[in-house]
Amino acid sequence: MTTSPHVPGTGAGPVSTAFNDLDLLLLDRTADALTAYSGRPVMAETGSTDGVAWAVFGIPLGDEEALAEDDVVWQMGGPGTRALGNAGGLAPRPDDIYECRLLWVIQVSGEPGERYLKLDPAGDVVAWSDTLTELLPFGEGTHEEAPWPEDDD
Repeated sequence: MTTSPHVPGTGAGPVSTAFNDLDLLLLDRTADALTAYSGRPVMAETGSTDGVAWAVFGIPLGDEEALAEDDVVWQMGGPGTRALGNAGGLAPRPDDIYECRLLWVIQVSGEPGERYLKLDPAGDVVAWSDTLTELLPFGEGTHEEAPWPEDDD
């Protein structure tokens, strides 16, 4: 393997813990694809905590929507939010905040072999990869079940 200070995970120099432009494009498209696939709005946003980038995906809760015991509620939107995709077609104003059922989080790591971490709603790491598409539904080679509860209509 060639060692380069500019290629993540090659052992030379610090590895960026930020999403790059291609990552953000994939995350944008994933949010929109989830909305189209599910027929429900799926919101996504990105941020950073202690210099570590993350992207969160959630479904806005209905007024009378019941939550399962293990559901996690995440507030999405509001001032300073970096929204991904088209906000599930909701067209929120900059100060709108939505209570959402958390689907999952993608976090950027500086570890070789673990550039991206996928966390479940409880905050547990459930998958990791050097390739973002391996952790996203609709990515190459993925055949995941829908990441939201199925309706029993």
